[in-house]
Amino acid sequence: MDVFLQPFQFEFFRNGTLAAVLVGGLCGLIGVYIVLRGMSYIGHGLSHAIFGGAVVAFVMTWNFYLGAGLWGFLAAVLINQTVRRTRISADAAIGVITTASFAIGVALISRYRRFTRSFDAALFGNILGVTGQDVLVVAAVTLMVGAIIFFLYKQLLFTTFDAEVAQVYGVKTEWIDTLFSLVLAAALIASMQILGVTLIAAALVIPAITARLLTDSFNRMIVLSTLIGAVTGLIGMYLSYYVDVSSGATIVLLQATAFGLVLMITSLQKRAARRLIHTHL
Repeated sequence: MDVFLQPFQFEFFRNGTLAAVLVGGLCGLIGVYIVLRGMSYIGHGLSHAIFGGAVVAFVMTWNFYLGAGLWGFLAAVLINQTVRRTRISADAAIGVITTASFAIGVALISRYRRFTRSFDAALFGNILGVTGQDVLVVAAVTLMVGAIIFFLYKQLLFTTFDAEVAQVYGVKTEWIDTLFSLVLAAALIASMQILGVTLIAAALVIPAITARLLTDSFNRMIVLSTLIGAVTGLIGMYLSYYVDVSSGATIVLLQATAFGLVLMITSLQKRAARRLIHTHL
């Protein structure tokens, strides 16, 4: 028992574990909507856009969360408006806007070389740097996202599956999309310190896809995806401590392993069912 409790002697591990569990569950929850909307690429792109905003916030001496959050929200809204008002596809809009934003960040880093190391954590995650304040921010974002999804559950569900029909029934889909952009930007900012820009997209998509393999029910998919994200966050933190590997990478690799196992099991089950049907025929 002492072996399992040993890491909790360190404050950084306690803070990191709480943050990893919250971030894992948060990404799993939002990831369901992203996967079902066919927007898996937006997590990857928007995280890069937020990185650009984080650099700008540093240069302008703004609060990190305020600067990066505002930048990420504006990038997400710009993507939605570009898709709505032009013939440009969603993946093209994401590619152009988020890559340009990331390039701004890289350009500023190359110009102000003195703080290059400060953004290693933003790129790759830094669990050692998670403070009590960071945990409170992640908890606040998680509660906010949970409340929004709870109170706007039907509108989000309707907009996710059929936005055109939702408009006919009076759902303000443009407002819902804008709000979801805010939610996504907030979740990405909260996750950046734990997972880093390079791994956030995987944490958004893998739990949701794994849950999709396990069920056809939307409600169960949300519960399973959230649980998978939270549990892999907890176990990933433990593994990263004992094998001395980046926590973000460990969590994502654990999620990928879980996906591979579920994929293999469900494939075997489908083959067995087909053989049973052929046998009866």
